Amino acid sequence: MIEGDIPNYAKNLRINTFDLELFNKRNIKVVFSALPPDVALLYEKILANNGFAVFSNSRAYRYEDDVPILIPEVNPDHIKLTNFQKNGSNGFIITNANCSATGLALALKPLLQFNIRNVFVSTYQALSGAGYPGVASLNINSNVVPYIKGEEEKIIAETKKILGKLNGNKIRDYKINIVSSCARVPVRDGHLESVVVEFENEVDLNLIKNAFSNNSSIKNLPTSPETSIILAKEIDRPQPWKDAYAGAPQRARGMSVTIGRLKKQGRWVRFWLVVHNTIRGAAGNSILNAEYALKKGYLKEVN
Repeated sequence: MIEGDIPNYAKNLRINTFDLELFNKRNIKVVFSALPPDVALLYEKILANNGFAVFSNSRAYRYEDDVPILIPEVNPDHIKLTNFQKNGSNGFIITNANCSATGLALALKPLLQFNIRNVFVSTYQALSGAGYPGVASLNINSNVVPYIKGEEEKIIAETKKILGKLNGNKIRDYKINIVSSCARVPVRDGHLESVVVEFENEVDLNLIKNAFSNNSSIKNLPTSPETSIILAKEIDRPQPWKDAYAGAPQRARGMSVTIGRLKKQGRWVRFWLVVHNTIRGAAGNSILNAEYALKKGYLKEVN
């Protein structure tokens, strides 16, 4: 949910039925899809087969061997999978990740150098993640619902694929044990995640902090934030209310993940993170994927 009025440029946009002839007539080459999975399974493939670049928020094709779940700061080389997709006219599908998996993958990427063994993640997910009309008010008011259908499984499968290594025309999942628990909470925007990581050997906490602070980011893209990870110093942060819209410059608000409350116990390190579920975890990441694809020459026809 975004506050304020509908921007003038969008007030009079017309909603049309799916029509390839209309798309071609208007010289549309890039399509952003937020279709339900069963609908996306049909129409996204039709679009790709007809030469369109499809950037999808649906899970319909996330688990296909030749379709990347792309987060440019985490697995930029996975975009090469599109070269192996068997679509017509050079069309392709690129997906973004599940909203909670997005925040988790961004946080884990800088820590891979320390050899992760196990990850335990508990998510406290905002109401906007359930879509509209979402969760019935009498079910969520003053309550926490410790079940979101399919969510725990998606976090595990997608995080392993995102962190995996591209090997020819396939991705080898990152060998990591992930245990996930998911709950819906009465928060409007921003997923809060408690993450506990076990490393092969004990790691100095300052090295962990430096890894987060020196995280890689994709520069010179309109939607990319100055830094993908913001390390909070306050003892009670991150919080969805205060940190969901983290990110600079202004056009990248909501694109940074905020991490805080780092604690260490032997080989174990615990931290909390907040990711904006409908911006970084959905539409924003999909737009960033398209910007990255353009930068890397995958959208030559729209230059």
